[in-house]
Amino acid sequence: MIDGVADAPSAVAAEVNRYLACDLVFYRAPGPAGLVAWQAEAWDPVLAWVRETLGARFVLAEGIAFVAQPTDALAAASSAIPTDPWRLGAMHAITTLTGSALIAIALSRGALSVDAAWAAAHVDEDWNMKFWGRDALALERRAARFAEMQAAAIVLEAIE
Repeated sequence: MIDGVADAPSAVAAEVNRYLACDLVFYRAPGPAGLVAWQAEAWDPVLAWVRETLGARFVLAEGIAFVAQPTDALAAASSAIPTDPWRLGAMHAITTLTGSALIAIALSRGALSVDAAWAAAHVDEDWNMKFWGRDALALERRAARFAEMQAAAIVLEAIE
């Protein structure tokens, strides 16, 4: 081990695991009805895929108060986090860019396209833009982050 480098992959995997415990797709808005529908349309398929493919059943919450997830669901989803440093690095980037380890796992396994994953991660932001308008600077930042996500997805595709 040189300056902690040998521990780096396990630290990165641990960070992705932390996202699993409080994943974006678990926390639903109480309203308005349109936003609730947008979230369900974007996030329910991710949860269904995780349930069917990994056997992980998670608990949903309304609002932002933390809800503990079942240990067996966390373990099942955690098993899908890669150990290969390249795949792990790409998944970590996607997780932090989307706020969702589950979206990252689904993307890495081909269950979501890059565009669908990005859209799912930005449901709330898109809803707000629909009503309050667009901010040019925020859209610039978002485009740069999307380019980073596309690069991570390219890495995943290249090492399949």
